[in-house]
Amino acid sequence: MTADRAIVEAPPPWTAASRGVVFVLASSSIACLLADFYGWCPMRFFTPFIFLPAFLALLALAVGDRLRGDGQVWRAVWIGLLGGLLAAVAYDVFRLPFVFAREWGLAGIVPPMNLFKVFPRFGAMVLGEPLEQTIYAPVTQLVGWLYHFSNGATFGVMYVALVGDARRRHWAWAVLMALGLELGMLLTPYPQVFNIPVTARFVMVTVAAHAIFGVGLGFSVRWLAGLNRIPASGSPMVPTTV
Repeated sequence: MTADRAIVEAPPPWTAASRGVVFVLASSSIACLLADFYGWCPMRFFTPFIFLPAFLALLALAVGDRLRGDGQVWRAVWIGLLGGLLAAVAYDVFRLPFVFAREWGLAGIVPPMNLFKVFPRFGAMVLGEPLEQTIYAPVTQLVGWLYHFSNGATFGVMYVALVGDARRRHWAWAVLMALGLELGMLLTPYPQVFNIPVTARFVMVTVAAHAIFGVGLGFSVRWLAGLNRIPASGSPMVPTTV
C-alpha cells in the first residue's frame, strides 16, 4: 500500500510536457518585450501581471520539486538560471571595449558603439516612462539592467528545457540558439523601436556577442549539470563529478 501510494503521488519526471511548462514560463521574459513591440500589451502591464507571476510560478515549481519531488525540475531551473546569468556577464564583458572605446583609448582598434543604449529604455518601458529621455533616472537604469539579466537567465532555463540533459548536448547547440534568438530579434521591430541602424558592422558585432553568450551558456550549463546531473526522461538520478 505504501509503495503504491508513493508511486501515485510521485511527481512527473523531466518529460517533454514538464520541460514545455518550464520553457513557457521562462519565455515570459522575452515575451514581455515582444508583446510591447507588436502592440499586444505594454511592458508596464505585462511585467507585473504576466512576466513576474510566471517567473514566480517557475521558482515555486522548482522549489516544490526540491521539497517534494525528485529534484529534476529544481536542478534544471537553477542550472539554467545560473548558466544564463554567467553567459549574460560574458556577453556584456565582450561588448565593453566597444562601449568604452574612446574612454579606454581603443577607438583605433575597435569602433565606438553605444551597445548599452537599450537598457535604460527597457526600464522606461517597464515603468511606463517616455522611451527617449535626456537623462534616465537611476531607478530606470536599474530596472532596465535587471530586465536585461532576466532575459539572460531565462534564456538559460529555456535552453535547458529544450535540450533536457545539458551533458548529453554539445555546447554548440547553445550557440545556435543564441544566434537564432539574435537574428530573430533583428526581424522584429527591435531596431526601429530603439533607433538602431542595422549596418554590417552592427550585425557583425552583435552576432559575435551572441556567439559569446552561446559559448558561455553551453559551457556553463554543461559544467553545472556535471555537478548535479539532469537525467534523461525516465532515467534514475545519477550523481556525477567533474
